[in-house]
This record gives sequence, C-alpha cells and structure tokens, in this order.
Amino acid sequence: MKTVLGIDLGTQSLKVLFYDISAKSVVAKESAALEVNRREDGSAEQDADWWIQALINALKPISQSIKDSVIALSVSGQQHGFVALDKHDNVIAPVKLWCDTATAAECDDLNNSLGGDTACIEKTGNKILTGYTAPKVLHLKKYYPELYAELDTILLPHDYLNFWLTGEKCMEMGDASGTGFLNIAQRTWSDEMLRAIDPMRDLSKCLPPLRNENVIIGKLHKGAAALTGLPENTPVAIGGGDNMMAAIGTGNLHTGRTTVSLGTSGTVYAYSDKPVIDSSGSISAFCSSTGGWLPLLCTMNCTVTTELFRNLLSVDIADFDATIARVNAGASGLITLPFFNGERSPNLPNGKGCLLGMDSQNMTPAHILRSGVEGATFALRAGIQELSRLGTSTDEIILTGGGSQSPLWRQITADIMNVPVNIMKQDEGAAFGAALQAFSAIEYNGICDADTLSQYIIIDEQYCCEPQQQQVEKYNEVFSRYQDAVMTVSALYR
Repeated sequence: MKTVLGIDLGTQSLKVLFYDISAKSVVAKESAALEVNRREDGSAEQDADWWIQALINALKPISQSIKDSVIALSVSGQQHGFVALDKHDNVIAPVKLWCDTATAAECDDLNNSLGGDTACIEKTGNKILTGYTAPKVLHLKKYYPELYAELDTILLPHDYLNFWLTGEKCMEMGDASGTGFLNIAQRTWSDEMLRAIDPMRDLSKCLPPLRNENVIIGKLHKGAAALTGLPENTPVAIGGGDNMMAAIGTGNLHTGRTTVSLGTSGTVYAYSDKPVIDSSGSISAFCSSTGGWLPLLCTMNCTVTTELFRNLLSVDIADFDATIARVNAGASGLITLPFFNGERSPNLPNGKGCLLGMDSQNMTPAHILRSGVEGATFALRAGIQELSRLGTSTDEIILTGGGSQSPLWRQITADIMNVPVNIMKQDEGAAFGAALQAFSAIEYNGICDADTLSQYIIIDEQYCCEPQQQQVEKYNEVFSRYQDAVMTVSALYR
C-alpha cells in the first residue's frame, strides 16, 4: 500500500489524513485539539509549539505500517496568521490568528497610507481587512518594538510547519494572498504595502522565497521523522492555505463550481483563470494554489454561531437536526446577525451578535438555533451574490466543513442559495486537498487540474440537495429582511 498524507492545521484542531492512491480511499485519519487564547481586546492567539505537539499527538494513534506507507505529504494551514522568527529561527511572539480583531486600527492605518480603500485595492488587489497578516506585523512594531527589532523572518502557519518538517523556508502564492502585502495580479510582493508597514526598514528581507508552482520543497528531516514516526526523507510538497487546499479537495478547479465551507469561519470561493479584483472590497482577490485565482468571501462566524447556541440551549449535536426541523423556514421572524467574534464580511471588527424580532412565540430553543443556522448561511449567500456581480457564476455548490454533516443544513443551504448542493465522497476538505496536492507533485509534475484529479474527486450522489422552490421564495423574503437588519445594526459598530 502506498499513501499520501494531508495535514490540516486548523484553528480548533490539527487533522491528519492518509489516502491510499490505488484504493482511492482514506485509510486513516486522526485529529488533536488546539486551544485559542482570547482577550477582551479581540486578540486570538496560539503558540506555534502547540501545532508541533498537536501534529505529534494526531499521528500517535496511526499504526506504524500506515505511517511507513507514506510516499509524500503536504500541509494545509489556517490563513493570515503571523509567525515571527528571529535570526536563530526561534518564534519570538504568540501567533496572532485569522480571527484576531485587535488590529482594526492598524488596518485603517495601512489602507490610509496607500491613499484609502480604493487606492489600496488598485495597488495590491485587496484592501486590508481585519485578520490579514500585514496589520499584525504593524501591531508588533507599534506595541512590542523590542520584539519587532528581533524580527528576521515572517512566516504563515503552514509555512512554519513546512519549516519544522524540512528546514526549508518559503511561501506559497495562494496562502501569501492573505497577507495583504502580495500584489495579486502581478504575483509579487507589494513594495508599497511593505513600506507602509515600515518605511525605515526593508521588510522584503524578512520574507521567504515566493513559490507559484506545486513543487516538492524538501524532504522530511531526521528530527521530525523521529518525533512523528514518518519515514525520513519523505517528499514534502509546498502545501498552501486551507481555502486553497480545500479548493483542490472539492474539485474547485474550473468555472461554475463554487465551494461553500461551513466551518468555524464560513467561506465562499470559486475558481477563475484571471484575477478577479473587486473595487468594493467585498470579495478578496486571492490566488489559487493551482495557477489560477480564487476570489473569496470569508465570514468569521459560521459554526461558531451554532456551537454557541447549542451550548447555551443545551442541545446535543445528535439532536441538532431534529431541533431545527421543528421550526419552519424564517424561524417565525427571528433573525440572527452572527457577529459574535466581530466580523469581516461585512467589515465590522467591533461587531457583536444580535437576535432581532424576538416575541413570545419564537423565543424557543428550536427557533433560536434555526435562526442561527439561517443567519450564518445568509452571510454566505451574500458572497454568492457578490461573485455573480463580478461575473463568476455558480452552477453548483460543493459543501464542506463541519456544518455540511447536517442533512438539514445542507438542504437549507440549497434553498437559501437556490443552487444544487453536492457533497464529495471524500469530504475532508483541506486535508484531502493537501493529500492530492502531494500526490500530484510526485506523480503529475505538480499539475493540479480537473482532468488530472477527476478520478479521485467524486461527488456522493446520495447526499445531494436540490433547491425547493417554495422554500426558495420564503428565504428570498427573509434574506431581504436580514440584509436590512445588517445595514441598520452596522451603524452601531462602525
């Protein structure tokens, strides 16, 4: 047996997945939980050492025979995190994560330095949003100058795991798109943005080489092999951001197919063979990890919403579908604005979650939980509409993430989006995409396209959902009210 290993470094856990190429099946998968240190100022941080320990822990239950079967591996990682290394390659500060909203002021500073949001988009392809890496670097410079003085290398989370595994430092184009200092159209570092962060220092010297190809960046070195139990000298592919790897894992490699991820955060993204630059800044203009582009909208509160509500209401995950099924579409007028951790889409880093339309009839656990599901999904429908406005069509949705395990949430997504919703047979998103990327790097000269990978990326027909017209019409009406509510409440948190 020969397997490829996909490693997915998420916010709440690190997952490992071993995929048997010949059998076209997952032969083993495990995960290890991760904590997030949160503070009232919006900070959300992890220690990089936690990731290494989580990787070791996730691999421990895997049999040695399966580990020995690995012929290549690749890492998917949560985007935007800032890993700061000194000249001795020591991590000098806690890693600020994608969900950190403590840098809102730095976002404004950087956008203004480039002449405002519109000018920033013209110069880089994106305006700087809360969560991006660039404001985190500026935050370190402003508040921790003694640590900033020691800064020698800027890495992203998946870059750091690559470095630990191989000793090689590099940054992949798709993941680099979320830093804020990549010129998306030209695929080069933006000197203007780097100067805006620090006009007195050449920060480009802190950035690792930028890679555009799916290549083997190195081999698993002896120390990492000993701690993980994986074969020494195993080829390590370049990997990428979790959205970019999930695009591979869901076959989002051609136009017309849109991936919607119902994870801790919610994401909507679609493949494009040319840059998709949104002058309004609603859609992030990212590169894909397959040579194209991946216009994307991200919300910060998706399954976060349902988990908060489930815990509040003492609804077990086994009772989730049955609970929300007791309530009709629209939750009897109850609307959730799921801005519990601040929000990026809409851009409300200081936003708070809201329940609107409460009355004596809809204040039940079932109504509240269903409203949470609908609110998180409405936020993603806005992304589908924005993609359409920019000329990127959606003929089908591939649903992934933890929320996609709910049959009723899958149907609600189809009804809210008015688009067929499909699930992949290997519904492991980013981890599966990373495994496929590793295989393509050693078998297909790095080519990751629909033709090459079609035999591995298979839709599970039994879980597909078609939109129900009566529900579609109801949700069109409720979505309009949701948008009005967002506009009204946004004024409170600007």
